[in-house]
Amino acid sequence: MTRTPFLIAGLIAAPATAAGTISVTVPRLSVAEYHRPYVAGWIEPAGGGAARTLFVWYDVKKGGGEPGTKWLADLRTWWRKGGRSMRQPVDGVSGATRPPGVHRIALPDGIAPGQYTLFVEAARETGGREIVSTPLTVPLKPGSAAGKSELGAIAVSPR
Repeated sequence: MTRTPFLIAGLIAAPATAAGTISVTVPRLSVAEYHRPYVAGWIEPAGGGAARTLFVWYDVKKGGGEPGTKWLADLRTWWRKGGRSMRQPVDGVSGATRPPGVHRIALPDGIAPGQYTLFVEAARETGGREIVSTPLTVPLKPGSAAGKSELGAIAVSPR
């Protein structure tokens, strides 16, 4: 019986993790043939370690009998960091491609305090590929970065 209070006290005293929001801007491009980009976002510990995928947007209803997952490998950096080992769809992580505009993604609870790097990568059929990164500190501090072609502003903000 004396062990239970220590266990409960340990859970209560555990460091709090911060959640917040990531804003990803998909720019409107004036091109002859526009396709919505596939986009993936993940974090990695600043000192090195395993990547944690936060979101993946792809063509979940690709026509012609071809699954949209076939083209996820075009998100080359994310694919190498762990995307190839994920079986899509992943509940709460994967979803359909997004139109141009600002899209907000909730950072999940449970990220341990520390220094990370947030990566957002986009690839578009008949278009380009771009990866943007920004430091991410938990407890959450605001941060931002901007893409030049396939991505616009990327921002992190506390709730």
